[in-house]
Amino acid sequence: MSESLSDIAVFVACADSGRLSLAARSLGITLAVASAALKRLEVQLGVRLILRTTRSLRLSVEGERYLPHAREALAALSAGRLALSRDREGLRGLVRITAPADFGRNRLAGWLDEFAAGHPQVQFQISLDDAITDFFAAPVDIALRYGNPGDSNLIALPLAQLQRVACAAPDYLARHGAPEHPRELAAHATVCFMRQQRPADRWRFVRGEEEYEVSVLPRWIFNDAEMVRRWALRGRGIANRVWADVAEDVAAGRLQRVLPQWLGETEPLNLMYAERRLSPALRALIDFLLARREELAACQP
Repeated sequence: MSESLSDIAVFVACADSGRLSLAARSLGITLAVASAALKRLEVQLGVRLILRTTRSLRLSVEGERYLPHAREALAALSAGRLALSRDREGLRGLVRITAPADFGRNRLAGWLDEFAAGHPQVQFQISLDDAITDFFAAPVDIALRYGNPGDSNLIALPLAQLQRVACAAPDYLARHGAPEHPRELAAHATVCFMRQQRPADRWRFVRGEEEYEVSVLPRWIFNDAEMVRRWALRGRGIANRVWADVAEDVAAGRLQRVLPQWLGETEPLNLMYAERRLSPALRALIDFLLARREELAACQP
């Protein structure tokens, strides 16, 4: 008996979210159905794909080996759905999207430009905003958002688990020195993002089996992630940023990683929408964005 694509989708969602409950919610199924699908797939393959603990899930060696093939199978299915969704006149209509400011500028803009080139009759309304969107009050069709989704009425599809890194301008590190342990961050100037009216001033780090959480004392707090990046570039302090947003700055030498032997916490990025009955243009765009998961998965420090 061959593996079911719906069971494979549960496995991939578990790998992306790290929790079976989040995977079930993203797929619109119950926890029991998701658990049964995962067990059924493992029985069919004759291997343990996911190692379960009381708090989280992680892939086994076999699961790591199977994951890229599972993604490829789902991508092929998505491509077929996209081809069938196009009517004779092509996709058309307005799509309204909101995304975090840095991610919108650094990643999403290029993706949308590529999608638009193939669909000249689709219009785009884009809002780069780090605030949580109220789908029922704001004119939004799709939202890309960091963090675990809190509204159970929304459909949330995991896009990536993005790694945070501490970073600073070479000028700042030359003047103040580089910390050698996360606890030393408390004595440094830091630049923090404000999330839901509260500064994100508790930074978590992992080195092998060792974990450490430090409360920093931010000198600068912004509700705009781009301003956090700019102030870090100006040498105003150390920032804790998603690697995908600062990778080019680090490669160009404008920023340097701080505590490179430590990894910051991972930040889930979800694609969220409210409508279950989607227009062909929205369905095609969602499939197009989900196909970028591999690109994001490869963007690691």
